Amino acid sequence: MRAAIYLRVSTLDQNPESQLRDVLQLAEQRGWEVVGRYIDHGVSGTRARRPGLDLMMSDARKGRFDVVVVWASDRLARSVRHFLEVLDELNHVGVQFVSFRENIDTAGPLGRAVIVIIGAIAELERNLIIERVRMGMRRARLEGRHIGRMPVEADVDALRQDRARGMSLREIAKAHRLGKTTVARLLKQHGDGVPQGPSPLTSQVVESTQADQAA
Repeated sequence: MRAAIYLRVSTLDQNPESQLRDVLQLAEQRGWEVVGRYIDHGVSGTRARRPGLDLMMSDARKGRFDVVVVWASDRLARSVRHFLEVLDELNHVGVQFVSFRENIDTAGPLGRAVIVIIGAIAELERNLIIERVRMGMRRARLEGRHIGRMPVEADVDALRQDRARGMSLREIAKAHRLGKTTVARLLKQHGDGVPQGPSPLTSQVVESTQADQAA
């Protein structure tokens, strides 16, 4: 049988060599000829569209191999729905799926049932982790604890005056020990010129974080 190997690592600094060594050994034991290797570097399993996966599925439709071998089922997909969609398409074009870590394949109904169960458990575990994180954030807010970066205090009038004197954003940021982006945001919010009339001396810039948005 002609085999295609699919590998995925979540971050660019991870090395897929350990995965490759295991699946190559499995293919050799079963007497399969490895005709293609498809690797996605630094891509989350939650993404349905990936360069390596897309190319592999395209070659599967062209009949270039008979079986897809992965190190673990979660390398292919984290979502049960996406996982089943991939398996259904592979089955439709007559391509089997084999996972090294779970030691199962889709050659028979039992193997397919086990894969569905494993995928469901993996998705449940991931959703439970997300829910625990969100509950922790809600509890922290109720207790009055700050989440995310601490607010940055700045003298807005001084920033505007320095800008009116012709100082660059970089020079102002260095003089006030602020980030250039923070200075630009404050000046945009309060105006670039010298303030006319009374204005607040201090402004707080609260940097939003992904954790705040997820809550």
